Amino acid sequence: MPLKKKLIEVALPLEAINAESAREKSIRHGHPSTLHLWWARRPLATARAVIWSSLVDDPSSHPEQFPTEEAQQQERERLFDILTRLVKWENSNDEGILAEAKAEIMKSTDNNPPALLDPFAGGGAIPLEAQRLGLEAHAHDLNPVAVMINKAMIEIPPKFANMRPVNPESRGQLGGSAAPKGAAGLAEDVRYYGEWMKQEAYKRIGHLYPKVKVPQTQGGGEATVIAWIWARTVKCPNPACGCEMPLASSFVLSKKKGKEAYIEPDVTETKITYEVRYGKGGENCPKIAQGKFKCIRCNEGIPKDYPKVEGKAGRMGKQLLAVVAEGKNGRIYLSPDLEQIHAADCPMPDDYPTGTLAPHFTGGSCVPYGLDEFHKLFTNRQLTALTTFSALVGEAQKKAEADAVTAGMYNDHIALSEGGTGARAYGEAVGVYLAFVVDKMADYHSSICSWNPPRDGIRNTFGRQAIPMVWDFAEGNPFSNSSGCFDNMIEWVNKCLQLLPAHPNGIARQFDAQSDNGLRNITISTDPPYYDNIGYADLSDYFYIWMRCSLKDTYPKLFRTMLVPKSEELIAAPYRHDGKLGKARDFFEEGMFKTCCQLNAYAYNDIPVTIYYAFKQSENEDDGENTNNASTGWETMLSAIIRAGFSITGTWPMRTEKPGRTISNGTNALASSIVLVCRKRSETAGSCTRREFINALHREM
Repeated sequence: MPLKKKLIEVALPLEAINAESAREKSIRHGHPSTLHLWWARRPLATARAVIWSSLVDDPSSHPEQFPTEEAQQQERERLFDILTRLVKWENSNDEGILAEAKAEIMKSTDNNPPALLDPFAGGGAIPLEAQRLGLEAHAHDLNPVAVMINKAMIEIPPKFANMRPVNPESRGQLGGSAAPKGAAGLAEDVRYYGEWMKQEAYKRIGHLYPKVKVPQTQGGGEATVIAWIWARTVKCPNPACGCEMPLASSFVLSKKKGKEAYIEPDVTETKITYEVRYGKGGENCPKIAQGKFKCIRCNEGIPKDYPKVEGKAGRMGKQLLAVVAEGKNGRIYLSPDLEQIHAADCPMPDDYPTGTLAPHFTGGSCVPYGLDEFHKLFTNRQLTALTTFSALVGEAQKKAEADAVTAGMYNDHIALSEGGTGARAYGEAVGVYLAFVVDKMADYHSSICSWNPPRDGIRNTFGRQAIPMVWDFAEGNPFSNSSGCFDNMIEWVNKCLQLLPAHPNGIARQFDAQSDNGLRNITISTDPPYYDNIGYADLSDYFYIWMRCSLKDTYPKLFRTMLVPKSEELIAAPYRHDGKLGKARDFFEEGMFKTCCQLNAYAYNDIPVTIYYAFKQSENEDDGENTNNASTGWETMLSAIIRAGFSITGTWPMRTEKPGRTISNGTNALASSIVLVCRKRSETAGSCTRREFINALHREM
């Protein structure tokens, strides 16, 4: 019996899908990308469209119903209309549109749609959209951070769907007499116990965040600090000077029209102090080129490697340049005072997490400057705050468990990791989302965060897929009401949780894609690693160390290692193979081939496999020969697919990135992914040699 062609193999309303995918990158509140940072996420609109059109029959598969091309096109247009409405962000939870979309899936799968697997689940867009479309979703990944993101999106919410919150404040109130829908009750408890965490944290460390005195010329009184602006410093190598010289990239604080502000250094014979002034200024900046500085006291340039030498020797310091506070009519910029300087001078906590950073980040690295261990990325005050909040996750978890028992809603005490749905599991579930809040705090509370003068706010650590060196950094106040504050982080998590589908059940687990997971006759859609573009394991260590602090007792097996597993990660990273590009390429090719063989074993015969793929164009040296990583990556990926027994029946360019994003500014990063539509190749299909395949591939490309 011939296989039915699916819509994705014939035609798609590509313009509508791409428009919604690109627009979605600008949507924040409630979007799953705001639950926890992950790199190179696929837009939900793209994932939803690809899954749905892979399951729904093209009208040409039913000539008995649509005997003419005109009838087939008319039916196709009807399906296009559903898909065009389905991919809109505003319709993500529209029950009417989802019911219409699910009905088409049921019709095309004889009312028995297969489960869906994403073996490289990452940020979870594909499993989440499978769940939204009514499929049993399986999310697998080797990376524990990715596994937790997927558990938080598809596995935990269904366990506690349509349940009332257990906290004493809102118990029985949410939704009146009716039970809350989906994960709304769980979201309300996350908000409540998050607020409790903040209040408890303030009792313990609030003294480290004093209010600042405002001059009478700016209204007088006291104001809450938003951020402290610091510059890293080194001793000037000029023997005749020897001052503690700042390594600041800019002295500008605000560029808002009519509210411009800047830092003016006051240079004396013995030291440099700083005053905040209003108006346009800040030209006397020590940075003169990329990584090059001059001393603003003696005006001598310093050797480019000098900050690296001082940093590695532990002789790099910091000095407070300015204080940003919350004013009645916007930001107030103030000169440092002794109280603010002394408040920041606290000891390191005893129980901070640490680990060694990987030095090989595309886009720059702070490692050569001595910031080679994770705890060095944070000030002592930041370490104190984050360890305090991490410890409070466990305390809040216990409170939620006790309140669940008091509410009479949950009785058993089986752990969440063991499939529990009772009081203990519920408390642990609340703890998972509070741990995500701490991770979000870590993204905004490191010495890699900088001040953004055009927006008067803090830039987060991961503006791009790297941990670069930042010379003048912004230390935020978690107890403020502005950039990076705890309240904002709770709000992001709460709003996202409220909008998750929470049905049907989903399964997220740590699993190596090259091994057999036992699943058969399933749908597969996946977004595998892009050759050498992103080192997910190295990057996610930053969050793993904090997540492990909060959740190692909840998921002991998942967090059994000190850092994220790396040796099995399927990327072509030369530094993991003695610096040899050839070895890295062979590792990736063999691993991807094994993975594709597994996908072939899992795949349902009548449903195509969809694989996203894209590469940034770059040139590298390999044993003296120029090699093109983009071509190498594509060749390797396509070779693995073909060798594993697939044929490619369609390709679609999907616009998956926001124009103007940081990683694309000044780079040649792709703005699109190609979705490859693959079918199991017939046993009677012809074959060709590797050389013939590569020659044909080069001709086509």
